[in-house]
Amino acid sequence: MSSNSITNESDTFEIGGNTVHRLGFGAMRLTGEDIIGAPDDEETAREVVEHAVDCGVDFIDTADSYGPAVSERLIGEAIGDPDDVLVATKAGLLRNREGEWIAHGDPDYIRNQALTSLDRLQTETIDLYQFHRPDDEDTPFEDSVQAFAELQDDGLVEQVGLSNVSVDLIERAREHVEVATVQNRYNLNDRGSREALEYCEEHDIGFIPWAPINGDDLDEHGDLLDEIADEHDATRRQVGLAWLLERSEVILPIPGTSDPGHLESNVAASQLSLSDDEVQRLTDAAE
Repeated sequence: MSSNSITNESDTFEIGGNTVHRLGFGAMRLTGEDIIGAPDDEETAREVVEHAVDCGVDFIDTADSYGPAVSERLIGEAIGDPDDVLVATKAGLLRNREGEWIAHGDPDYIRNQALTSLDRLQTETIDLYQFHRPDDEDTPFEDSVQAFAELQDDGLVEQVGLSNVSVDLIERAREHVEVATVQNRYNLNDRGSREALEYCEEHDIGFIPWAPINGDDLDEHGDLLDEIADEHDATRRQVGLAWLLERSEVILPIPGTSDPGHLESNVAASQLSLSDDEVQRLTDAAE
């Protein structure tokens, strides 16, 4: 797969009124080490975002906690607010210098974070705003979700999504707001969110698997991946992404990287055509 022909050939999915290619780009890795602070080379980080768009990636996922604030800022500086790219971000996690991810779903905090995200992304409306993680200890789930619904009513947010949620929480959220997407961990080896995926399929909700090509998870099925990869002159990661694209029409993988070469390799996975037998063997591997 030559870099001269790298273009996003994945199928499309409609998020609200926006049609995007299902293979997107996850922007968490645009930050410094341990997702804290700025990267050593901000110019290269911006170039990766620009190159993703050049390759036909029109769905980019980030969060205010990546950096924190760094990933959003770099995306805004790189591409601004183009009409043909949907930029999703998230709120609901605090960070500290120790690298902890601390749930914080206070409605006033969420509303304030939306304003800061709008500024960093250089937009007047957040295309897709996702609740990053339920704050079970301090804030009732419905109170947090209602804050997202109010932001949508106020025109600051176009679509609302959830992350790290069960089917029960998705249903509870849908009593307050239309849920466009769900973002849970899911990949070839980690099928813990299978019920959430099936629910999203039933209700035509986009399912965004985070850690879609986690190295440790891929290693669990290394021999099978290597066998299939060899048949297609591909890599383990490309096969893992291609399987996700085949697994369900509502799945929108968002592989992330800060390296232009890795970006092209990820996008090239959309050109990989697995046979029905290969898809089934991979599906059965962790069932």
